[in-house]
Amino acid sequence: MYILGIETSCDETSAAIVKNDKTILSNKIASSLNLHKKYGGVVPEIACRHHLECINYVIKEALEEAGVKFKDIDLIAVTHGPGLVGALLIGLSAAKAISYALSVPLVGVNHLYAHVYSAFMSKENKVRFPATGLIVSGGHTTLVSILGYNKFKLIGQTRDDAAGEAFDKAAKVLGIGYPGGPEIEKKAKNGNPQAIRFPRAYMEKGSFDFSFSGVKTALLYYVTRRGHPAVGRSNQGVPIGDTHATINDVCASFQAAIFDVIVDKAIAACKKQNTTQLFVGGGVSINKTLQDMLIKKATPEGIKVFLPAKGLFTDNAAMVAAAGYRLYKEGIRSNYSLEAEPNLGIG
Repeated sequence: MYILGIETSCDETSAAIVKNDKTILSNKIASSLNLHKKYGGVVPEIACRHHLECINYVIKEALEEAGVKFKDIDLIAVTHGPGLVGALLIGLSAAKAISYALSVPLVGVNHLYAHVYSAFMSKENKVRFPATGLIVSGGHTTLVSILGYNKFKLIGQTRDDAAGEAFDKAAKVLGIGYPGGPEIEKKAKNGNPQAIRFPRAYMEKGSFDFSFSGVKTALLYYVTRRGHPAVGRSNQGVPIGDTHATINDVCASFQAAIFDVIVDKAIAACKKQNTTQLFVGGGVSINKTLQDMLIKKATPEGIKVFLPAKGLFTDNAAMVAAAGYRLYKEGIRSNYSLEAEPNLGIG
């Protein structure tokens, strides 16, 4: 089967052609990231305008790169939530129009499911149910039990900020740019993760939920007390106020506080679910430190960590197409009343 995937949940306009669920023939992405940088976050109106301007061109490029024509398409898969409602509607409208014009089936895909599917897609990655999924992105930090291709059960999720959101806000406090995750990762490589003991919020005993608002506030108080203006102007790791910690140390310590909790809970979830496979997806999971920490802690426990291939960590339509294929094989179909669900969850 040739599946046309469409993804417009946030600031990436993406279309892909995937053969069955693993062979990516094209995966085109037009990002509006640079348009949002000066605002320190995604502006929905700007993202929606970008989707409107790009969607037809991105679909055309995906078809051309794959060497496929519209008449060859067997299935349309489209993200219908969660995400920005206006952005989702643009992708949905395009998908419905193409499905109707071609008289081919339409499948709505949960964006969170798709991030887990991104780690399924490598040919050597073969899922054995039950497995555990970890989604770490700008808008989500979520643990799921994977009981089947269309059967995900929520284990835990963030109660406030997602990991990526916490990085963005921390980077804004530090004045080092947007998006925050990559900027903090760059500086953290030259910093000491044990320089500052930022709090780790493990919540109540046995909980698999996350909370990152506390560590974000701790960072704000720390740099405010030690000369916040100097931090905002520093790109070279100069000392902060009267301490010996540099901005690189602050970034490394903040990153460690977030990743310690994510890694500990992910491995604990695998052990509690008695699963030996952990499938990881989402934009934050591209962070090499997080990957190394997960593998280091999982391996002695007999747990195998599966990560997406290059280009599949952030939002993309290939993962949507792959998820759509599997849902279709499970008997899932969508009709033209399929709606955008900005708060769509798991299950």
